[in-house]
Amino acid sequence: MLIRNLGNKLSWCKFRVRYYSKDLSKRDEKCRVSKIRNIGIMAHIDAGKTTTTERMLYYSGSIKNMGEVHDGNTVTDYMEQERQRGITIVSAAVTFNWKDHRFNLIDTPGHIDFTMGVEQTLGVLDGAVVILDGSAGVEAQTRTVWKQADKYSIPRLVYVNKMDRADANFHMCLESLESKFEVTALPVQLPIKNDNGFVGILDLLTLEKIIFDKTSQGTKLLRQKLAEAEDSFLLERAREKRRLLVDKLSTIDDGLANFIIEQDSLDDIPTQVIADSLRSSTIKRKGIPVLLGSSYKNIGVQPLMDAIIFYLPSPDLHKKASLYRCFEDNLSARAFKIMHDKQRGPITFFRVYSGSLKKNQKVYNATREKYEQGSRLYAAYADDYEEIDEVTEGNIGGLAGCKFTITEDLLTSSPTVVSRAKNVAAKIKNLDEEEKKNFFSAGKIPDPVFFCSIEPPSLSAQVPLENTLKELEREDPSLRVTLNEETGQTVLGGMGELHIDIIKERIKTEYKIDVDLGPLQIAYKETITQGIKDTLVSHHKIGTTNHDVNVTLSLIPNYEGKELLLFDKTKESASNIADIHPKVMAAVKKGVKMALNHGPKLGCPLIDVGVKLHWLEVGRGTSDTMISSAIAQCIRKMLEQSGIILLEPIMKLEVVMPEEYSSRVMGDLGKRRAQIQEVTVRGQYKVLRALVPLSELLGYSTTLRIITSGNGSFSSEFESYQSMGSVEEQQAIKQITGF
Repeated sequence: MLIRNLGNKLSWCKFRVRYYSKDLSKRDEKCRVSKIRNIGIMAHIDAGKTTTTERMLYYSGSIKNMGEVHDGNTVTDYMEQERQRGITIVSAAVTFNWKDHRFNLIDTPGHIDFTMGVEQTLGVLDGAVVILDGSAGVEAQTRTVWKQADKYSIPRLVYVNKMDRADANFHMCLESLESKFEVTALPVQLPIKNDNGFVGILDLLTLEKIIFDKTSQGTKLLRQKLAEAEDSFLLERAREKRRLLVDKLSTIDDGLANFIIEQDSLDDIPTQVIADSLRSSTIKRKGIPVLLGSSYKNIGVQPLMDAIIFYLPSPDLHKKASLYRCFEDNLSARAFKIMHDKQRGPITFFRVYSGSLKKNQKVYNATREKYEQGSRLYAAYADDYEEIDEVTEGNIGGLAGCKFTITEDLLTSSPTVVSRAKNVAAKIKNLDEEEKKNFFSAGKIPDPVFFCSIEPPSLSAQVPLENTLKELEREDPSLRVTLNEETGQTVLGGMGELHIDIIKERIKTEYKIDVDLGPLQIAYKETITQGIKDTLVSHHKIGTTNHDVNVTLSLIPNYEGKELLLFDKTKESASNIADIHPKVMAAVKKGVKMALNHGPKLGCPLIDVGVKLHWLEVGRGTSDTMISSAIAQCIRKMLEQSGIILLEPIMKLEVVMPEEYSSRVMGDLGKRRAQIQEVTVRGQYKVLRALVPLSELLGYSTTLRIITSGNGSFSSEFESYQSMGSVEEQQAIKQITGF
């Protein structure tokens, strides 16, 4: 049994064990920071995230009975839609103890439509467990969550699940990890199979076999040293793979390489030395420990929990490597999820990086530059909560009473603390200025690719619907709610068909409002094909006041910069622009934003367009509104003359189907303007990857189910915006406008 003692050393012994944890209500809230693990569970849809989380809760003693996804009774999939569909829609946080350590674990969504839920939580994690389906290896959404984890520099380990399946292939999973992510995969276990299938795990570090007792739902397990007489084949295989593991580790860990040189052998390397090297390599993100099991069959979950303690970092290591150290001992916390509870109201989930947060404490939202009066504090347990007095450094909790805070906002104690932290951050040399700026400001939210109108069933339901949409928008920033000024309709924007469908169901079931949704529309964009320069002279007299604006602007095509408004730096123009009052400049920027929000062709937002200011004269007494209006008028005039084209969203599509259906699937995709990228073989299945216009994927799930007799599955992810052919553009315009 692998145990970490107070000196952070590993000792090894062998015995039967019943795994348990303290009751949730008896937790020590002031657990040492080094004993905390803030981890996320991430994977492609249906790889076993929620099942694995359920087993962790059961073996830790937090729940008395294990739920199953197909039975709709798991702890973390608590929403009605999650239980009906068997998928995770919102991230769920649970807190439990395991071997004198506290786990703050977050089960994240696997479907691409809810990838924002993964993005929000990654920023508050110290480590992650990426789960692979043992028969599929790296899948489409695995790539997405891996990229997101790379973005936040999160150390991770991999758990290859479903090893009980007949087509499970551990070696294939290792190869797919290394080829697709260019990482060093470090397998620390091997599967043990016999005539009855997958029965146990071979531990390469200790050269032990771990057999799980099926009659006890996996709570009892036997660790046994491999013996020369009884397990000669297993022992020889284990020694060979252990040597390969040590050799791989030595290529990324100089300390281990030097130790091997001194020993002059890859054999007889102490277990502790290998374990220390694995931990160091994982935290430095040089290697990925790979474990295996079958969560549904109750095999391998306890060793996975041990590995989380051994290899993934504690919050104190995260703090040393991040900007949060700028706050020193003052409070710094990051919100990562908002949830509306019927009894408690909105609850803001947050991670404390420094200092501590007490109940009823007033906090300062550094992102919104507003104070919030907090009230009750809660320890998170999916949709259930335990009221607590304080959340200390490194921990995750929920705060009631916040009115303005949304996900990714930074919370602290006062503006003075923020100012001091910014000064300290400015002196840190190993981080770029963009990273420092983003740390204190609001994060970027991806644009929706679908939208539709939403209407209440009656006038009396209008106000309740508006309040409901505000709550949902605060919970889910990837949901956009806007008002169409021309039609007066409320418009929902989302990341996919499923996303919009789930929102509709939640409004009906949770809020009891029988809304009507209009047909789904594609979120097209517009852009210009050529640059243009023009001058507008505007003169209006309102009452006795003259409003005069003389402006010269130009439009820049194929512009990729972040700032929409650029300035002419020639000598004459620069002196004119330098004299513009900040209040007037704010009105100019507002006009630019107004004009680029609605293109002349279909009223869609414009992208890849820059606006350059060459000259501006404003008469005395001219209002800010008239300045913004003149700027917008000048830009719209140029847009109509510069050649506008429509851009459509292109999706990365991955289809998995039995080989006999591949020709039908490819034939169907040929009619959908698909660009086939590659076709690979995964066991008995073919995997097809293609780029397809989003407009061609409406209702694709039904079509794929028909042509593959229910044996095919697909996932899609936004890739980019591309220009359309003239025929397709005319069809899109006709579909939207009716003519």
